[in-house]
Amino acid sequence: MRAVGYRHPAALEEPGYLEDLELPDPQPGPHDLLVAVEAVGVNPVDLKVRARELPPPGQWRQLGWDATGTVVACGAGVEGFSPGERVWYAGALQRPGCHAQLHAVDHRLASRAPASLSPAQAAAMPLTAITAWELLFERLAIPQHPSACRGEVLLVSGAAGGVGSLLLQLARRLTGLTLVGTASRPESRAWALSCGAHHVLDHRQQLRPQLEALGIAAVQHVASLTHTGEHYAALVDLLAPQGRFALIDDPDPADLNVLALKRKSLSLHWELMFTRSLYETADMARQGALLAQVAELVEQGVLTSTLTVQGGPICSARLIEAHRRQATGRCVGKQVLVGWS
Repeated sequence: MRAVGYRHPAALEEPGYLEDLELPDPQPGPHDLLVAVEAVGVNPVDLKVRARELPPPGQWRQLGWDATGTVVACGAGVEGFSPGERVWYAGALQRPGCHAQLHAVDHRLASRAPASLSPAQAAAMPLTAITAWELLFERLAIPQHPSACRGEVLLVSGAAGGVGSLLLQLARRLTGLTLVGTASRPESRAWALSCGAHHVLDHRQQLRPQLEALGIAAVQHVASLTHTGEHYAALVDLLAPQGRFALIDDPDPADLNVLALKRKSLSLHWELMFTRSLYETADMARQGALLAQVAELVEQGVLTSTLTVQGGPICSARLIEAHRRQATGRCVGKQVLVGWS
C-alpha cells in the first residue's frame, strides 16, 4: 500500500521531512477495523509528533490522526460495523497514523460518518470534535442543555482554530453560556463569530479592558487552546472565584504559576483526547459513542464541518505544504487532504 512517513530527523524545510512509501498492508487485530482511507485532516499534533518522536532504527513512522474512509474488513471481536460502511475517527498515538491507503483502528474509537458530509468535510472533524466535547462537557463539566449555565461566561482563547471552531458550535447550540472568543485578525474574528461566539476580543491587546467594555467583570470558565503560557496570567486574572481553567496545548511549566489559582480556589484541567486510547481505559468506547453523537448533530444541522482548506492528493509533498501552513499559527478551521494520486 502507499503511505507517507519518516525515518530520520529533519527540519520542516529539509528534503526528507516526509517521504512517500510502499509498505505492507496492515493486518487488523481482533478489535480493529481495516479502513480504506479517503481523506485525512491535519492537526498540530502531527507536527509535534514529527518533532519529538523517532521510530526504531530501520522502521518508518506514519503520522495522521483524523480520517474518513470505508471499512474493508473487521476483526473477530468487532461488533456494530460491517465492510462497506463509511467511518470517521481520530485513532491512537501509539499506533501507526492514518497517512496510508489502508489503516487499522480500534473500532471502539470510530463511528459511522455523517452521510450528509463529503469525505473531506468529515475528515476535518473527529479529533477536534472529541477534544472540544471532552473539554467542554467532561473537563469543565458544563451540562448539555440550552439553559445550562445561563448567565455564565466561557472565554475561549484561540477561538478560530480547529478545536475552537467546534467548541464554539457545541457551546452555542447545547448550552446557555455567553461565549467570548479571542482572535487577532479580521478573518479569524469573523470565523469565530460565524462558529457561535457572542463577542471576540483581540488577544494582542489587554483582555480585561476589552471584557469590561462588554459589561463582563469576570468569566466562570476558560478554554485556553493555544499559547497558554503567554496568556496564562491574564486568563487567571479574568476568572471568577471557584472558576475552571482548561487547556490543551503544552506550555512551559515555568509559565504556569499554579499558586495563582489558590486564592480564588480555581481548578485546572488538562485535556488530551488520546488518553482513553493510550491507556485503553474502561470507557475507551466512549469516544466512538461521542463521535456517533456528533454525527447525529451534523445530520440534524446543529453542527457544521470546520473544513476551510481542501488539498490533495495524500502524499508527502502536499502534507509538507499543509504542515508549513499549520506551523504559521494562522490557520482558521481545518485543513484536509483527499484521495491518492
